[in-house]
Amino acid sequence: MGEATVKEKIKAMLVLKKYGDLREYLSHINGADIVLIFNELPEENIPVLFRLLQKDTAAQVFAMMDSDRQEMLIRGFSDNEIHEVFDELYVDDAADIVEEMPANVVKRILKNTDAQTRRMINEILKYPEDSAGSLMNTEYISLRPDMTVVEAKKRIRRVIADAETVYICFVTDSERRLMGLISIKTLLLANDDEIIQDIIDDTDIYVYTTTDKEDVAKAMNKYDLVAMPVVDAEMRLVGMVMFDDAIDVMQDETTEDIEKMAAIAPHEESYFKTSDIKHAKNRIVWLLILMLSSSITGIIISNYEAAFASHAILVSFIPMIMGTGGNCGSQSATLIIRGMSVDDIKLKDFLRVVWTEFRVSVIISAALAAFNAVRIMIQYGDAVLAAVISLSIVGTVILSQFIGCMLPMAAKRLKLDPAVMASPLITTIVDVASLMIYFSIATKFFNI
Repeated sequence: MGEATVKEKIKAMLVLKKYGDLREYLSHINGADIVLIFNELPEENIPVLFRLLQKDTAAQVFAMMDSDRQEMLIRGFSDNEIHEVFDELYVDDAADIVEEMPANVVKRILKNTDAQTRRMINEILKYPEDSAGSLMNTEYISLRPDMTVVEAKKRIRRVIADAETVYICFVTDSERRLMGLISIKTLLLANDDEIIQDIIDDTDIYVYTTTDKEDVAKAMNKYDLVAMPVVDAEMRLVGMVMFDDAIDVMQDETTEDIEKMAAIAPHEESYFKTSDIKHAKNRIVWLLILMLSSSITGIIISNYEAAFASHAILVSFIPMIMGTGGNCGSQSATLIIRGMSVDDIKLKDFLRVVWTEFRVSVIISAALAAFNAVRIMIQYGDAVLAAVISLSIVGTVILSQFIGCMLPMAAKRLKLDPAVMASPLITTIVDVASLMIYFSIATKFFNI
């Protein structure tokens, strides 16, 4: 059934006040789909529908809602309802919600959560926003190395209700230092009298609470982990990062890179929640910089204006030369930025990257130059013009691809985000360089 049909059915049951049927109907819909439906319904319908959800589904839906709707619900909740919802939430989700709420709402939330939950929320909130500590969940299952398999299973049964995942259990010593991990599959296949220490995976894969969350997501992707252990400076296990949180980080980082590559200042709000003024503010600074830098091309053209008056045909090729250079530079930059973001390209690979891009640019420039030479000879029958355009394309393509691969790596070396050296900025720089190459070659061949 389509989303629109489901929404209409829910609206109809609300109008007829068939709350029992509606409760049953909602119980068969996935929490993620319920959030999408809620986003399409009038805000006044949300509290009624939310109260009809089963407890575990309600917690899942609440965690996935945007902060405005979460705040609206919290303000309408009784103290008991707040306690019930936050009691069902995983601590990392609860901490994320608390971080987004106004102070008076936070005060009410913390007042209606138990002492242990408050302690765990505050523990997460004390870490920097972009760190593994702020991303982690403290509700993990830990086992002792001297336990037998049967004892480990008993412990898992006791604590499984409060754990976010059971697929991976962590093994720690008496001081909570991480010794390794063990999967539920390994436990189920092992004999009951086997000792945990003998069957654990002695792993050195972990992150510190201060590790950047983007690095955490990359490591989880690299090692294909469901959960990444998080330790403090003394190697004590303090939490874990789950794969769904890592996916959120990768999505946020990708969005931020796309915005930077389009010369837009990154912002955290969604498109429609961002005000017109903020949209303009996020774009205008870079547009001003690019506009002023583009005026350099106008100065160059005006300096050669008189000289080109006798060969007006040369002016018609300027857009093609500049466009070709900008496109080649952008292609190269995009590939390098992507390669660095997934750790396929590192700073030590600079010379190797330059050599690869040079070889590629020679092939591309030769093909483009040959095509244009043939076209110009057919269209104009002018061998000198064909030579000028072809040589200009060769020089422009080679230089633009060198600039396209060099600038992102230089930004990385200077501890800047390589995405800032993307299409708009590189295109502007390449425009200036391509004009200089073109005019230099043209003045030599035509003696102007």
